[in-house]
Amino acid sequence: MSDSKEQAPGSEAAAIALSFTGVIGPVLCFIVIVFLLLWNFRISRTPVKSDNTGATTTKSKNAEKNEAKRQAKLAKFAAKQAKFTKPTEGEKKKEKEKKPKGDKASKKEEFIDNTPPGEKKDMSKPMASAYNPKVVEAAWYAWWEKQGFFKPELTPDGKSKPEGLFVVPAPPPNVTGSLHIGHGLTVAIQDTLIRWNRMLGKTVLFNPGIDHAGISTQSVVEKKLWVEKKQTRHDLGRESFVNEIWKWKNKYGDRIHSQLKRLGGSYDWERSVFTMDEKPNRAVTETFCRLQEEGIIYRSTRLINWCVRLNTSLSNLEVENKEISGRTLLSVPGYNPEEKFEFGVLTSFGYPIENSDEKIVIATTRPETMLGDTGIAVHPSDERYKHLHGKFAIHPFNGRKLPIILDDIIVDMAFGTGAVKITPAHDFNDFEVGKRHNLEFINILNDDGTLNANGAPFQGMKRFHARKAVVDALMEKGLYIGTVENPMIVPICSKSGDVIEPLLKPQWWVNCSDMAKEAMKAVEEGKLRISPKTSEKEWFRWLDNIQDWCISRQLWWGHQVPAYFINLSNQDQDLSDGKYWVSGRNVEEAQEKAKKKFPDVDFKLERDPDVLDTWFSSGLWPFSIFGWPDKTSDLETFYPTSLLETGWDILFFWVARMVMLGIKLTGQVPFNEVFCHAMIRDAHGRKMSKSLGNVIDPVDVIQGISLEELHAKLYEGNLDAREIEKAKAGQKADFANGIPECGTDALRFALCAYTSGGRDINLDILRVEGYRKFCNKLWNATKFALMKLGDDFKPRENAKMTGKESLAEQWILHKLNQSAIETNKSLHERNFMVATTAIYNFWLYELCDVYIELIKPLTDADMSITNNVERKQSAQDTLYTCLEAGLKLLHPFMPFVTEELYQRLPRRSGDDIPTIVKAKYPVEEPEYHNPQAEEQFDLVFSVIKAARSLTVEYNIQSNASLFIQAASETTASLLASQERSIVTLVKSAKSVHVFQKGETIPAGCALSTVNDEINVLLMVKGFVDIDAEVSKFQKKLDKTTQSLITLQKKTSIPDYENKVPEDVREANETKLKAYQAEIDALNHSIQIFLKLKD
Repeated sequence: MSDSKEQAPGSEAAAIALSFTGVIGPVLCFIVIVFLLLWNFRISRTPVKSDNTGATTTKSKNAEKNEAKRQAKLAKFAAKQAKFTKPTEGEKKKEKEKKPKGDKASKKEEFIDNTPPGEKKDMSKPMASAYNPKVVEAAWYAWWEKQGFFKPELTPDGKSKPEGLFVVPAPPPNVTGSLHIGHGLTVAIQDTLIRWNRMLGKTVLFNPGIDHAGISTQSVVEKKLWVEKKQTRHDLGRESFVNEIWKWKNKYGDRIHSQLKRLGGSYDWERSVFTMDEKPNRAVTETFCRLQEEGIIYRSTRLINWCVRLNTSLSNLEVENKEISGRTLLSVPGYNPEEKFEFGVLTSFGYPIENSDEKIVIATTRPETMLGDTGIAVHPSDERYKHLHGKFAIHPFNGRKLPIILDDIIVDMAFGTGAVKITPAHDFNDFEVGKRHNLEFINILNDDGTLNANGAPFQGMKRFHARKAVVDALMEKGLYIGTVENPMIVPICSKSGDVIEPLLKPQWWVNCSDMAKEAMKAVEEGKLRISPKTSEKEWFRWLDNIQDWCISRQLWWGHQVPAYFINLSNQDQDLSDGKYWVSGRNVEEAQEKAKKKFPDVDFKLERDPDVLDTWFSSGLWPFSIFGWPDKTSDLETFYPTSLLETGWDILFFWVARMVMLGIKLTGQVPFNEVFCHAMIRDAHGRKMSKSLGNVIDPVDVIQGISLEELHAKLYEGNLDAREIEKAKAGQKADFANGIPECGTDALRFALCAYTSGGRDINLDILRVEGYRKFCNKLWNATKFALMKLGDDFKPRENAKMTGKESLAEQWILHKLNQSAIETNKSLHERNFMVATTAIYNFWLYELCDVYIELIKPLTDADMSITNNVERKQSAQDTLYTCLEAGLKLLHPFMPFVTEELYQRLPRRSGDDIPTIVKAKYPVEEPEYHNPQAEEQFDLVFSVIKAARSLTVEYNIQSNASLFIQAASETTASLLASQERSIVTLVKSAKSVHVFQKGETIPAGCALSTVNDEINVLLMVKGFVDIDAEVSKFQKKLDKTTQSLITLQKKTSIPDYENKVPEDVREANETKLKAYQAEIDALNHSIQIFLKLKD
């Protein structure tokens, strides 16, 4: 008798399963145990034989075979699990803890571009299994640039090509740091048009540059200097401080160029211009001197926007108007951050009338400015104040007599008390009143925002401290009336956040009235086209009301004003008086001009320390980049330019000035067209702001970035600690998982897809990520297509049709042609949304989803069968034509992935074009136009969609039998010819049978009506509940019957033939036939299903 004990059923199973726990995990281990328990249970039920001596049991031959099979299955099962099963998160964590920290194998392999800079990428390696933007976008740009593909092609005699000329002077981004997503939109739109026109064969120039951005750059560098060294610009002195800014420019100028290249901008980099370079500097000097000599530029003391924090005047563009609805406490730069000041209130007080006990009550939102009041205005028709006409009020703090003046422009009798204090030196409206009534202009502020001697007795106080002090003093004098809430607009400096102060200063001004008329005339006469139309309307509205332009800035960074004050010996002079000033292209010229003005007087020239408004040099951009004022060959060839593309928000501040100065200085409109793109906002519709944390660097979208890295970038700017925390919260809310890697192509395509002429774009990063998936679809489709074409495939010499194309081929070529027509038309109309949609739909829904799927069986078909070789060759040729043209259509939007895929295509005989950049763009091909093929294939596809719906509705996933009932022989013949296509595209179908109406419908079919001529039937007998299906049919029948009755009532109204248009009557007639056909088919189906129950 044996010593061994009999094993309990299942114990072996448990032991075997436990041996796999390290491979398959506890959950799958449990499944294995259950599986083996059941198996052993079956084995334990097998009869066994015992010998008479009680020897160990033996298994039958069948049991042995079963055991062998069991072991084989178990091993196979375990191997599969080891290969495919992913560990749980807990197991991952344990495994990670087991691995040493230096285990490189656990890290994702980082892509390294081994292509030597400027060399062509090696395309001999097999295509990767999936699209990777980092890999695809590597190396191509440097090769394009080195090969000179972005340079304008000229004829041998240096002229533009006969195909045409297309020139875009790229708006120069500010040198103040890195680009934002708005620049990404600009590049996407402009470069799409540049690449499109280049592929159309034109001479194309995309001229890049960078703007010195006077106030922004100086502000950033001043902040940086203070943070790093606790120094001001005055500590360094002008020359040393400007040198610091040049260091900043050299650092961030290169960074900006790098970003523009990442975005795929096909610029001619050898022509890059910086607005402080010698060439534009000469243009600025020439313009100032020429216009000053003509009297268009003049010297005058007028009100300007003054930023106390930055100590300079600002353009209106640099002022943000903050709307507040009522009493609001705000922090102001330059004060204790914890100190708040009251805005959004109206303070009333009384001015004593001279020689009277009476007071005249006025109200103001800026009480401190009453120290500069020089008059009180009332309406001449206001009965309340007629007895005060010609009298004076007395200033309570300085005794100044304030005349009561009559003005029906500034005064609204219904608002407040109907009396208005006038402060000509500190309010833009009051300035005009002061000029009209010859009032005194008294400035109460120093440049640093403290009150000067005119502000006594509050001299030396900061302006907002003085605000409270003035109100307190009015209370003490019994003149204070009260304070009420009042909605108002607070002007804020966009650079510093300071509250803007209107201040009276002598500055240089440009008289724009005559130039504005010429700019409007250019649009009226069609010499300049502005789109969208809303921008054109604003163009006229703004230019029709244009004011003179202040071009002085109290900065050190920028083009120093080429004007000199003639300081006469022993004479009192007014710095604001233009007669003491001369301009000069150099000091010698200024000296000669001064001598002519004052021939017998000793003088000394002092150059104006101010610099010119950045917009002044930017206004010369389209022609200064070509060497104006010199008559260069570039100026002759490339000017006027073709297009100026920019945001609608700077249409007036920049575009209008370029047009005005261009016409004035060159006699020509600087560009033929202006296209204004939308303002990019975040996904919530908010304006992008650093303090909100929603400003997006396009490179972060291209290469992806984690939330932690986004947070870290906030410290690189000039935000204070509170702003950083606020921005962090914003980033966490919007980008909790960071920004995914999307690639340049997806970003460009998304930005163009958003652009349709609207004012705003609410950018959602998820949509950009969706277009990365589209890139992956392109990649996989092209890879599959190349595999089906085969290594030995040679495309035909041209893409002309042979006449042997199948219906599907005719259809896809027609669709390709439609896409080319629509894309070219939309790009010409600047409707990028429609253009991208046309290409996207062709690639995704027509080429990938239909045609490529259709030809799969044919490319694998038995070539020994008659006609298969010819059919396959034709299908392959058509596929190649679609791939080649499809990539070209897409290239202007997605330059990198299209180049990568294009380089993998075999070439037609005689095609020696080295790059898709220079390839010919697809245009309309009349031969491909085939509306009949489209109509026929669309009919076939409607049958396919109906069949798909039926198989889904009845959950038949394979071996589906389809029957198509056609009313006419023609339709039946068409559908019969496309049976193979139908089976291919209805994945679950195994067979299709087409028959004409009148033939017997197979019993047990579900039905879907395509139109009044076609029904699609699916064999469902044996798959479905008969009663449930009859109920479904009855519901459809009731609904269709009701629709028929409703439409019959509409068509039965009196005088229907005369009242209803012919096209509507025809549509109704078609619907009636379709309803009746569906009712007949449903009734028939109900009868068939009911017979199945018998």
